[in-house]
Order: sequence, then structure tokens, then C-alpha cells
Amino acid sequence: MPPVTNAQIAPTARVHRDAKIGPGVVVGDFCVVEEDVVLGAGCFLEPYVYIKRWTTLGKRNHISAGTVLGTDPLDKSFKGDRSYLKIGNGNKIREHYTISRGTAAESETVVGDDNYIMTSGHIAHNCKIGNQVVIASGALVAGYVVVEDQAFISGNVVVHQYSKIGRLAMIGGGTRVNLDVPPYFLYSDFNVRPTGLNSVGLRRAGFDSAEIAALKAAYKVLYRSGLKLEDALTSIEHGVSTEHTRHLVSFIRSSTRGIARE
Repeated sequence: MPPVTNAQIAPTARVHRDAKIGPGVVVGDFCVVEEDVVLGAGCFLEPYVYIKRWTTLGKRNHISAGTVLGTDPLDKSFKGDRSYLKIGNGNKIREHYTISRGTAAESETVVGDDNYIMTSGHIAHNCKIGNQVVIASGALVAGYVVVEDQAFISGNVVVHQYSKIGRLAMIGGGTRVNLDVPPYFLYSDFNVRPTGLNSVGLRRAGFDSAEIAALKAAYKVLYRSGLKLEDALTSIEHGVSTEHTRHLVSFIRSSTRGIARE
């Protein structure tokens, strides 16, 4: 058992002596914490949580029963090399969830801060999940996916590898995301397509009426004007240039998969 300060470790838990356990950590019954694991201050592990080697959790993460963190990648090319899972602060990860480490040696999967990740899903190797993201039950996030801050991924969404989901995008339930999804918009259907502005999410995030109006105008230029993509982006830059429309344009220009279209 590792030396700890002000931590509660259930007698039925198995915590490797080389794990680093921060103050105020609670480790529930029948948990397993392997070597080379770091649990930051105030983390709470419900019963039957398994934290595998080379996983780091920041402060105040609440991990629910049956979750396994730091699993080997679900990737046939994985050779068993050391790789990492790094989770930030203040996350809630609910029951029966799995998150994998990176595939290549010394690579990493990263989850940021204050995310709410619901039940019975998976985040695969080498993903980058931002802050304040919601991932609902049954969603599957494949390898090398990037999810920007405050995105909302609804239940049973399937995100194809290498796809990118922009800030404050909201993906409707059961959608297949096989293209990059620009920020600030709503998406649905079996094959992902935009359906309008994520107005509710923007207001909840503190966007004012002028910022929302600019993004609405940008949406119309991008999807309703009939302009070619680069012409539409240039029009947005010149006509409705704000901090958020500039991020929208930058996101689209950096896309290598292509973006979801109406």
C-alpha cells in the first residue's frame, strides 16, 4: 500500500505500492489501481473501478462503478509499448466506461477539465477531449478524434477516427460523424449534417446577441449562399468577422477530412 495523506482506501481495494495517491482520495471496494498511476487530490473512485498503468488523473475526478481507465488500445497495430492516458480536473465519468491509452510508444490520450462523460461508452486511443464537453451514454469515440471545448455528443453517436468536432457543436442522438464538424452548429441525421445554429448552447455559454447574430449570418453564408467553400470563408472573414467567426473559418481551413455539409 502506498503512503497517503488523508486518503480513504477500502480494505478490499488493491492499490499498488508505487501508485501516487493524493490527499482526500477515496478508493472504493474492489477497486484496482496499478503501478505508475497518479490520483490527484480529492479523486473519488466508486467500487469496482480499475485504473491501469500509466494513467494520470488530476484533482476532484469522480469515477463511477465498473469504469476502466488506461486500457490497452483497441488497435491491431499496438505493440505493447508504454503510452499514456492523462485526465485533467473535475471530470465525472459514469458507470461502465472505458478510455484507452495511446497506440504508439510514448503517445497519449488526453481528457481535459470539467467534462461529463455518461455511461457505457468508449473513448479510443490518442483522442484529445477538451474542457466542459458532454458525452452522453452509448457514444463511441474512435481513435485520434479531437473534440473541442463545450461540445455536446448525444447518446449512441458514433465518431469515426480522425474526425474533429468543433467548440459548442451539438450532435444529435444516433448520428454517424464521419466528417469534421464545424463549431457552434447543430447536427443530426444518420450521416452527419448541419441543421442550424446551436443557439441554446451559445446562450448558456454566455454569448451575447451580437455574437450569436454573427454566427447565424456565418452559417447562412457557409451553407445557404451557394458559394464555393473558399469563397464562403472569405465572405465570412470580410463580412462578419468576430472572434468566434474567425475560429469557425480557421477550423474549416484546417480540416483534412472535409466538413459536414447540408
